[in-house]
Amino acid sequence: MKITFLGAGSTVFAKNVLGDCIINPHFGKFIISLYDIDPVRLEDSYRMLLHINRTMAGKAVIEKHLNRKMALSGANYIINAIQVGGYDPATILDFEIPKKYGFRQTIGDTLSIGGIFRSLRTIPVLDELAKDIEEVCPEALFINYVNPMSILTGYMQRYTKVKTIGLCHSVQICVPRLLKMFGLEEYTDKCVWEIAGINHMAWLLSLKGQDGFDLYTEIKRRNLDESGQYNKSKDLVRLEMMNQFGYYVTESSEHNAEYLPYFIKDKYPQFIEKYNIPLDEYPRRCIQQIKDWESRRDDLTNNPFLTHEKSYEYASSIIEAMETDRPFKLNGNVLNQGLITNLPENACVELLCLVDRSGIHPTFVGELPLQLACLNMTNINVQLLTIKAARTKLKEDIYRAAYLDPRLSSELSMEDIRLMCDELIEAEKQWIGEFH
Repeated sequence: MKITFLGAGSTVFAKNVLGDCIINPHFGKFIISLYDIDPVRLEDSYRMLLHINRTMAGKAVIEKHLNRKMALSGANYIINAIQVGGYDPATILDFEIPKKYGFRQTIGDTLSIGGIFRSLRTIPVLDELAKDIEEVCPEALFINYVNPMSILTGYMQRYTKVKTIGLCHSVQICVPRLLKMFGLEEYTDKCVWEIAGINHMAWLLSLKGQDGFDLYTEIKRRNLDESGQYNKSKDLVRLEMMNQFGYYVTESSEHNAEYLPYFIKDKYPQFIEKYNIPLDEYPRRCIQQIKDWESRRDDLTNNPFLTHEKSYEYASSIIEAMETDRPFKLNGNVLNQGLITNLPENACVELLCLVDRSGIHPTFVGELPLQLACLNMTNINVQLLTIKAARTKLKEDIYRAAYLDPRLSSELSMEDIRLMCDELIEAEKQWIGEFH
């Protein structure tokens, strides 16, 4: 068995995912093949995994490659964690150019102008990857962790022959954190729930204790005090959405603040404080992660006694299920194809999947509550048009994706959106290529 990790310079994430594989007792001898375009970061991750493999008595044979095709050759599983253009300069451009037009973001990696251009930077690389995979490991499972999850995973599923599933950890941490927020931790391992929708806007449709106790109703009761004010000081965007639309959403409040037209508003600047919305959050996180890496690097790369504990990432469990035929269930991102009946067939949706030796088996959901499907569609519109733009290489398709974005359309004129897109197209052409 061979696992290829693309974007191995993401050392901490590589530790979580590949460390899980190394300590998995069901894995025999296997190969970990690391690939990155940065030789220094590649070496860091290589050294780190050697330490973990030795300390934890792992059976992995660890390789490192600057040649992508060599890294992929013969792979059974491919884990994708690349970031095209990096924080500096690409992400900085995604944030700073829109500011000139009065448009600010929190994370900018999934939807809106940041998500659109991150997609357009990444899809050309995915095309190259797909060609290599189809040539040197055509049966491999491509496990995508890269945002924008719905756009990139959906692109691979629609326009390549590569077997693909998208993974995001927002689903598995949603219910435990919600129960803890409302003092219901005792139900964490004693409840059943259903989540479905799209990545970063999947909906907690039901939540009950194994004893039949309706935890959802109890959470909603605890959410508001007698005067109708929220009892909690954080997570206010999601709590407001649950109060107004009836259901809790999986991804964080700072993310959802920019997927919706209601919270970041020039007309209501007080909403930023009212809903605890951290504008420019992603650049701050990037700067902090760079500082943290400087302090953690020595321990991760030079500690011969480095250990690892199982993370909450799904990748190793998927691989285990496919290798051992012991079924595993997870929420994954797959092409809809009638699974959620009131969302488009060609949308990438996030829902319960079962995994065994024969592959990924998505489960049927049926109709979402209408208001939730409508909210999902405001994001799916942008996702589908961004994919179309990547295929046609036409500026007008980028404009249309941006025109339909929930926040952009509520804050900027079409003229300003078009001018902003033109400036970004020019600034990022080294990654996105020529558009006409």
